[in-house]
Amino acid sequence: MERIGRILDLARWAPSGDNTQPWRFEIVSDTHIVVHGSDTRLTVVYDLRGHASQLAIGVLLEYLSIAASGWNLRCDIVYRQPSGNGDDPHPTFDVRFEDDPSLPTDPLFPCLKTRSVNRNPLGTHPLTPVEKDTLSGLLGPRFSGYRVRWIEGWSRKAELARILQRCGKLRLTIPEAYRVHRQVIAWRSRFSEDRIPDRALGLSPVILPLMEWIMGRWERVRFFNRFLGGTLIPRLQLDILPALFCSAHFVLLAPLPPRSPDAFVEAGRVLARFWLGVTKLGLQFQPETTPLIFRAYHKEGIPFSGNPEAPATARKIAGSLDLLLPDGEMDRAVFLGRVGRGKPPSARSLRLPLDRLRVDG
Repeated sequence: MERIGRILDLARWAPSGDNTQPWRFEIVSDTHIVVHGSDTRLTVVYDLRGHASQLAIGVLLEYLSIAASGWNLRCDIVYRQPSGNGDDPHPTFDVRFEDDPSLPTDPLFPCLKTRSVNRNPLGTHPLTPVEKDTLSGLLGPRFSGYRVRWIEGWSRKAELARILQRCGKLRLTIPEAYRVHRQVIAWRSRFSEDRIPDRALGLSPVILPLMEWIMGRWERVRFFNRFLGGTLIPRLQLDILPALFCSAHFVLLAPLPPRSPDAFVEAGRVLARFWLGVTKLGLQFQPETTPLIFRAYHKEGIPFSGNPEAPATARKIAGSLDLLLPDGEMDRAVFLGRVGRGKPPSARSLRLPLDRLRVDG
């Protein structure tokens, strides 16, 4: 059991939206564990149909596979697919480990704990062809059909900055997002086991005390947004400047438009390798998934907010986003993010200890 414990202790560092860690581990034997997944679709506006959580669970499964390679163990992962319409708010996976002395340690193994999110402005020096080829090479051949599209250059980054700041305004003006932000931010913190420390948000330390006070009540948020331009500084610091100051943005494309939970889980495994590859190259990384989420709400005609202006804003976001890639490629997008050169962040989300992530069968 000691090997399994050490593998799980590494795998638990897998990233998840807002550090929700939507998984629990059941240890069946020294060669078999069960990953019990869940999603936050009922409480988190950013988790449309559980897709964000499914991506995160896929990242976790790839983390398990990479961690196991450090002990020459091969992972066999089987999804207990549900019957019926395929929707699955509690995806469950059997993971079995098999000794394979010929299996080398995955080269991404050293990055499992050091990988992080950096929301600060980064250096703008372009990625080299070697760096791009290295990252693209991590997508296959095991996951053939996945592609990366790069968004580079000041004009293209400015286009995405406009989209992201529009998403920022939507995030800061709908009560559904406010409820999420209240739950996931750990104020006056550099580290947090189950939330996002405010020092890792990318906001100036001078602004943070005011933001904490405003976020204390929805009425304050509405007042500042309506009369004092309360979204301007956060959008500048959280959306516009990071979008401009980076080496490039990227869009991760699946072979086909993802529909089912297992498709998003597979995409998460690909994302894990790409993200860890960014870390191995000494680059910084930040997810930028809200444009894809609001686009999906618009494309699928799903109401997501009581704010009457929200649908029109989502429509504008979707229209602008579709112009970034040709031939309807955005329909295959599973992840959007940015990379760049810079110092590692001084604050970050930690993880729950392993004993709090374990469950009995």
